[in-house]
Amino acid sequence: MLSQHTQVYRGLLRELKRSSLPPHKINPALSSNFRRLAEQARRSDPVLEDLRNALIFLVAQREHRVLLDRYNPLVDLTAEERIHATARRVLRCDPTSISFDSTGKPKVTSQDTLNSLSIAAKNLVDLQPVAFPTETVYGLGALALDSSAASCIFSVKGRPPDNPLIVHVSSPDMLHTLLPSSFKMPQSYELLMRRFWPGALTLLFPSDPNTIPSIITANQPTVAIRMPSHPVARALIALVNAPVAAPSANSSGKPSPTTAEHVRRDLSGKLNVILDGGACDVGLESTVVDGLQEDGKIRVLRPGGISVEDIQETLQEGFQDHALVPQVLVHRRDYRDKELEAAPTTPGMKYRHYSPAAPVTLLMTTSAPPEKVVPSKAESFLISLKNEMEPSAFVKVGVLVLTNSILGTLTLPVVDGIEWRRYELGPVDDPSVTARRLFDGLLTLDQQGVDMILIEEVTETKEGLAIMNRVRKAASEVRWITF
Repeated sequence: MLSQHTQVYRGLLRELKRSSLPPHKINPALSSNFRRLAEQARRSDPVLEDLRNALIFLVAQREHRVLLDRYNPLVDLTAEERIHATARRVLRCDPTSISFDSTGKPKVTSQDTLNSLSIAAKNLVDLQPVAFPTETVYGLGALALDSSAASCIFSVKGRPPDNPLIVHVSSPDMLHTLLPSSFKMPQSYELLMRRFWPGALTLLFPSDPNTIPSIITANQPTVAIRMPSHPVARALIALVNAPVAAPSANSSGKPSPTTAEHVRRDLSGKLNVILDGGACDVGLESTVVDGLQEDGKIRVLRPGGISVEDIQETLQEGFQDHALVPQVLVHRRDYRDKELEAAPTTPGMKYRHYSPAAPVTLLMTTSAPPEKVVPSKAESFLISLKNEMEPSAFVKVGVLVLTNSILGTLTLPVVDGIEWRRYELGPVDDPSVTARRLFDGLLTLDQQGVDMILIEEVTETKEGLAIMNRVRKAASEVRWITF
């Protein structure tokens, strides 16, 4: 049973971490003062009461900010601020109420959904960014062919200007308005679009500088384009009747959002409209493919929602002459391109991504360790985590595990000062579930205020390749463990 003194002190440390900027970085002087007061509280009831009141105040301030953010009260705002605050809201859309005719024109049977789409479309036309659901992750959209509109994406996200954007279209006709008249569609692209569009596949095309602003392509000669399959995303683009550029709707570097609530927590106050179309079905960003090189090979620049195996199968089935089937290469797995990495043609290649506030450690449980690296015993490693933290601190450790793996079925050790927060990623043999739950797991544990996150490796087949691509970029440390 913890003493009142210990409970109050640990509570203060937790609240200080939550309220500090950046998160989990406590001012050393402030921490030292609280530690000194905590020692005095052992000998003085009035000091303990003061600490308890300080804890109540910090909790109240945090909860007050949450309520302000959630309900956007209009008190103490000017008339103009009231208009903007009233508009900052989450608008629900029912994806099942949306269908499309053969030309890609949407039909919406729910009046509420149509109203939400119309409000979002008006914001886009007025050059304001809008968050909306796709089948992969939630996107932060703006008109792709207007430089000033697209620049809002970079300012809202804090995105580096040399990180290009993906352009989203609602129909093949809209795609062709973006392509140079001299471009001849490769057979490989025709096969891939027939199988995976609309869907989680992005293709690189030659960019027409007279049509596509350089801010979209980061001054590269190609532009990344896809047609989303989520009814809300496709209907919104069709209503605007213009291509929409959209990276993930999160602050640059953070895990991508897969629910409207994820977007609200991160970007509320920066957006007028967030369309809520439910949780994303895929949960990872799109696969990005370059099939424009002279050798005709298909290069997967970023693994994602469409697996490499499915791409290979589609090409093998589509080419009548098997000798003409293009080879599929995965960047960093099958080849390296330093020039491309320095000046990427697609998002997700240059900068660190997908990182929550808490540091992430990748646990390699099945892969062989590098030479001279000696794996740790799982239980010994877990117990040792307390030694890596401040001795007097109470530590919350998030653990992202596969449901039926050895680590997933392991009983976590009872360690004084450690509270385990477990989040299951799904079964070992179904990586699509893990893909759907990965970002939600990182964001959920972060929201719970964990001090560190451990995540188990996934076999790099099917969606597992994309999962490990994201996890490696999120992790600040890799450890090998055995059982």
